[in-house]
Amino acid sequence: MNIVLLSGSTVGSKTSTAMKYLESEITSEQGEHQVQFFDLKTLNLSFSDGRNYLDYTGDTLALTTALTQADIIFIGFPIFQASIPGTLKNVFDLLPVNAFRNKVIGIIATAGSPKHYLIPETQLKPILGYMKAHIMQTYVFIEERDFSQGTIVNDDILFRLNELATSTLRVSKVYQQVLEEEDDQYDF
Repeated sequence: MNIVLLSGSTVGSKTSTAMKYLESEITSEQGEHQVQFFDLKTLNLSFSDGRNYLDYTGDTLALTTALTQADIIFIGFPIFQASIPGTLKNVFDLLPVNAFRNKVIGIIATAGSPKHYLIPETQLKPILGYMKAHIMQTYVFIEERDFSQGTIVNDDILFRLNELATSTLRVSKVYQQVLEEEDDQYDF
């Protein structure tokens, strides 16, 4: 399967740390998958101006193409001002409305406060649903206290990241099998 991991902010390190851990877990136990990691901190993205995503160039085209061709997407993001970062919203604005059709998406959110644990439910899931994604119901919420010196120190968080990876891969595999069975019903 084609897996894309997106660290959805241009600032901070906690989201990138969590996404890199998730990437290492996926690649260590699931060798047959193609895994791409995109960190918005390292990309030079265009601001969405309504063009078709294929009309962009450089990092913008590479990211949007990878997202539209992925089978599984993991989106990690920090919570700023009780919402998703504007840079992540720009990524969604660059894509067509059906960009996430037939894709399974897992979510990781980092925050400085436990008060924002519902932001993925109220801010991100509605956007992903509108874009036709199959969203994993559970997500991993990581607080400031779960990090120390650039690493995740809470074993429960590590367990939940592992479980998110495993369950998302499992759901995607079953979903792909169902799609193949439906396609096999037709002779053309």
